Amino acid sequence: MYVAVKGGARAIDNAHAWLAEERRGDRTVPEMTVAQIREQMGLAVNRVMAEGSLYDPDLAALAIKQARGDLIEAIFLIRAYRTTLPRFGGAQPIDTGNMACDRRISATFKDVPGGQVLGPTFDYTHRLLDFMLAADGDVPEAAMGDPAGDPVPHVTEFLNSEGLIQPEPESDAVPRDLTREPLELPADRALRLQSLARADEGFLLGLAYSTQRGYARNHAFVGELRIGSVAVEMDIPDLGFAIEIGEITVTECETVNQFTGSKTEPPQFTRGYGLVFGQTERKAIAMALVDRAMRWEELGEENVGAPAQDTEFVLSHCDNIQATGFLEHIKLPHYVDFQSELELIRKLRAQAKAAGQEDAT
Repeated sequence: MYVAVKGGARAIDNAHAWLAEERRGDRTVPEMTVAQIREQMGLAVNRVMAEGSLYDPDLAALAIKQARGDLIEAIFLIRAYRTTLPRFGGAQPIDTGNMACDRRISATFKDVPGGQVLGPTFDYTHRLLDFMLAADGDVPEAAMGDPAGDPVPHVTEFLNSEGLIQPEPESDAVPRDLTREPLELPADRALRLQSLARADEGFLLGLAYSTQRGYARNHAFVGELRIGSVAVEMDIPDLGFAIEIGEITVTECETVNQFTGSKTEPPQFTRGYGLVFGQTERKAIAMALVDRAMRWEELGEENVGAPAQDTEFVLSHCDNIQATGFLEHIKLPHYVDFQSELELIRKLRAQAKAAGQEDAT
């Protein structure tokens, strides 16, 4: 057994060395720096920060480099690192109403105060390969408009002023922290939103798509999608007031959904909500759609058995780190388990063969 352990350890060390060699690639090609990843692969960095629950572009870029571009592995690295960090306190809720918007669009109203701001987006590109990028040519500078000015109101406030959209209840209750406490069901909306914010983007996208195709009776409009910087403030007990400790970039999406009303609520619109680190609009929209689908019970709607309506199913399977761990553990040694099942199959086959011979006689 000792020889086998030593042999296994040596093989693992060699595998690590080979992994480092593969990560580096052709040494005649300049090595990619963390700064290059941070600045030129921003959307990948944003996803790692969002699903890793840690806002630090440099660390996210480092994790992507270490993981050879495997974003789920990078997210795993970030989450593992996050557990080593000391906790000094909690920040106040960010005020997205004071966001300095780089991008702000609405699919429900054409003319809104502050205007439609397209910002940096793939929405209007032709999805054709740009071979100029392979030539490492200079990128033309964008014709920048005025920098972000005064804060702009949320589009759903227009509906709210007429009582046409369900108001969101306010609460001073401190939500549970999913990064410090295990998920417990049933989960309130605050905990569900936390789980969705760090859920796997692909899983969430599939669920959101299913709601649009009829698996939840969830017809939605994007009331507003905004991306920009918001201040993060923290209460300092010694000072007796909050101070700004930095800024983060977030993506916020509010969907406007049809609602026919219930015994206690008049016909009105309802909301789905998504808020994610960085420019992560596909994730934020998907999050809002799934959030709305899971609200069926509190709104008195019918559960049609759609996957996105099953809160336990969604929250128990949306975390890519848990899913990856359970999926990939089956490639590790299971010699003893398999041998026991192999012996069982052999025994059953022998019994079936003996029974067949007895029937023949």
